[in-house]
Parts: sequence; structure tokens; C-alpha cells
Amino acid sequence: MPELPEVETTLRGLKPHLENQTVRDVILRCDKLRWPISKNLKAILHKKSIQSFSRRGKYLLFHFKHGTLIIHLGMSGKLQIFTAAPAVKKHDHVDIIFADKKLLRYTDPRRFGAILWTQNPPHQHPLLCHLGVEPLEKNFTAKYLFDYTQKRNLAIKLLIMNANIVVGVGNIYATEALFMAGIHPATPAKLLTLQHCQTLVRTIKKILKQAIQQGGTTLKDFMNSDGKPGYFSQELQVYGRQSQPCFVCETIVQSMQLGKRSSAFCPTCQS
Repeated sequence: MPELPEVETTLRGLKPHLENQTVRDVILRCDKLRWPISKNLKAILHKKSIQSFSRRGKYLLFHFKHGTLIIHLGMSGKLQIFTAAPAVKKHDHVDIIFADKKLLRYTDPRRFGAILWTQNPPHQHPLLCHLGVEPLEKNFTAKYLFDYTQKRNLAIKLLIMNANIVVGVGNIYATEALFMAGIHPATPAKLLTLQHCQTLVRTIKKILKQAIQQGGTTLKDFMNSDGKPGYFSQELQVYGRQSQPCFVCETIVQSMQLGKRSSAFCPTCQS
């Protein structure tokens, strides 16, 4: 699944090519992803220009004067820009064609993504209004995280992956940040001290920034908007490395199930 760094990488790839561009046509080959796509999308966007781009969690926001197009990449979705339309493949569900002849193509084999239109402020949309803080913004602080950990028996990994608390810290980056912080993923949140939270907030920010800088993490399906894969997977310390020696201490990396997700950890570095 594309995580926050992959979505941010996609945003940064799209912006210089499509900002202020005017939509000439919309081709819908599938009218339902996770939710139905408006059948009037072509009429809604025709001859309208993208004013700006932003991101909220894993949602890409295309801002027009009369509303916002909300796109989520789901489990396997990707957006790519073409200067000449390539042959249409089975899972190429939506094309947005611009006046300068660029084409933005949405591809999603599993169809778990979303393309939604809203005329209201996007932060009021039901999918966005309950989201927690952005992990790379200043209001994601040790104090903020510490307040949420108090009196909670929930495993710390599951807490930092809760989008109602902090958005976009998915399985890969939660695993890596906890390793970097030296915190076992199953540690009950209430046992963390403020100092633990300071370390964890710092490592979450660091790991996400590194991933964005290196283009995200390529795992199976993700390709960024120019078709080039991300390279952060080369830097993973524990994720996907169970039964292999830890790079730091050479203890064998182990794995456990948390919230129905596999969670790799080093039993020595994260004791």
C-alpha cells in the first residue's frame, strides 16, 4: 500500500506538471472504485483549472476554484503523467486530459482507491474531518503523543498507526521508527515516558523525511508519478527482514502479529 512518503512523492511529482493546467477531458472506464465516481466528473472539471495541490494524510487534494478533487491510491493505485497517451491497459480506470495535451492516468488493479468530488472545504469531508495531526507538522510533538499514551494498554505501534491520532504512519514506517527509537512495538502505550515520546516523535519525523527524500518505498505496486520507483526500501532496517541478522547487533530479527499485521523487531535493540 502506498504510504505517506509515497503519496507525498506523488504530490511533488504532479505539482510542477499540472498546477494551473486546465482540464480538457475526463475519460471514465470504471465508475466505481472503493466508492462510486461521479458520472458528472467530466462536466464538473471541463475547462476548469487546478489552482493548487495539497495532501491530507494519504489523500491527494486537487484544488479548483469551485471545489476539490480528492484522490486516494488505496492498496495498489498509482498516478502517472504522460505527454502522449499510451495504450490503455486493463486496470487504467481514469484519464484526465489537459489543454497542454498532458494526460494524468489513474491505475488501480484492486480498485480500493477513491476519486471523489466535493464543493465544500475538503477538511469537512467525512473521510478527512476526523483525521489526526500530520506527523511532519509542528503540532505533532512529544507532549501531544504522550497525552494520548496515558492510561492506554494499546500496543504503541497500533497507537501511532491510528489515523485519528496521527495520520500516515503506516506499517513500514511505524516498524522502522520504533526500531530507530529502541522501543518494542508491543509495549503498552501507557508505559512510555515523555522522554520515550520525544525519541519516538523525532524518529517518526526522521524516517518519513528520509523516505520522502529518497522517493518513497517500492514494495510491489508503487510507482511515482514519473514512472520511476522509490528507493527507500534499500534502507529498511527491520521491516521484511525477519529471520535475518540485525544490522546493528546481529541478533536475528523476529516478527509478531499486532492488529493482524506482521511486525518485525530486533529483540535486543528493542528490548
